[in-house]
Amino acid sequence: MSSQQNDTGRRPATMRDVATMAGVGVATVSRVVNGKPVTPDLAERVTRAAELLGYRHDLTASSLRRADRRTHTLGLVLEDAANPFSAALHRAVEDAAADRGVLVLAASTDEDPVRERGLLKTFTARRVDGLIVVPTGQNDIDLDAARRAGTPVVCVDRPGTAPQVDTVTVDNRAGVRAAVERLHQAGHRRIAFLGDLRAIWTAEERYAGFVEGLAEAGCVLHPSLVRRDLHGAEAAQRATRELLALAHAPTALVSGQNLLTIGARRTLQELRLQRRVALIGFDDLPLADLLEPGISVIAQDHAAIGREAASLLFDRLDGEAGPARHHVLPTHYLARGSGELPAPEDG
Repeated sequence: MSSQQNDTGRRPATMRDVATMAGVGVATVSRVVNGKPVTPDLAERVTRAAELLGYRHDLTASSLRRADRRTHTLGLVLEDAANPFSAALHRAVEDAAADRGVLVLAASTDEDPVRERGLLKTFTARRVDGLIVVPTGQNDIDLDAARRAGTPVVCVDRPGTAPQVDTVTVDNRAGVRAAVERLHQAGHRRIAFLGDLRAIWTAEERYAGFVEGLAEAGCVLHPSLVRRDLHGAEAAQRATRELLALAHAPTALVSGQNLLTIGARRTLQELRLQRRVALIGFDDLPLADLLEPGISVIAQDHAAIGREAASLLFDRLDGEAGPARHHVLPTHYLARGSGELPAPEDG
């Protein structure tokens, strides 16, 4: 129960106040507010008294008095809650946690390791039962400190190097390799790549898949057709415009991240090239299938990623003490038209 005054300026009601009004003992009030069985008559009297007094039960204090000291909360550290990938991941974790009666608290790092460190400390200070983190890759010491302090940690989308930290990722390389092969089969030889920040593990993996895909297809890797360290749709718009202005412009684009895909498509439409230059993006986008042509993507199963991460975390909370686990989920290709455009005859 909070010790602060309520909005009327009066002292907040206590459990003893409720007991006095209901004509029962404090122990009976405690049983009712903690969901333990009592007779219907007692439950009604206590509930009615609590409502009249405006009594609010302090869940945090109750959780700390429990033998297992569980708070029934999880901390979810995302890259950007506004990004469609993060939003879908959040919902999947939330749904899995709800089945266990657990609340999910979420926040964004914006790829800032200082902000990430602060969030990890804040969540552990609030005694969350576990952490699911999309790591920046620069705070493995903090992740390990949380784990050693008794808070299980699962990394999502990108692996961490801290011991005993479970990880869920997708097969980024295989997804991009397959996309390059599709473009090659459609006759494309000048294929460009748009990549996110090099410090991000997934960006490195997707670029590696692009390089491997070109090699397997027998295509030359043209450094002039590669744009990396892009962050956000606007950066991708500028990079795409630069690529298409080259004397030997690409006939196809592979985008390594969903916001970069948005930027690339905007430029293609501004230049009226969306039906001439092929585009395949990594990760799906809302309404991508309603455009003309639709945007072909290397899709991740956000729900499966979230469920898997939550499952690994709850395994640890239930006593699993084995070595760190790294689960790799497959991607799947969604052909919607933009990735199926053939190369021009002069391409």
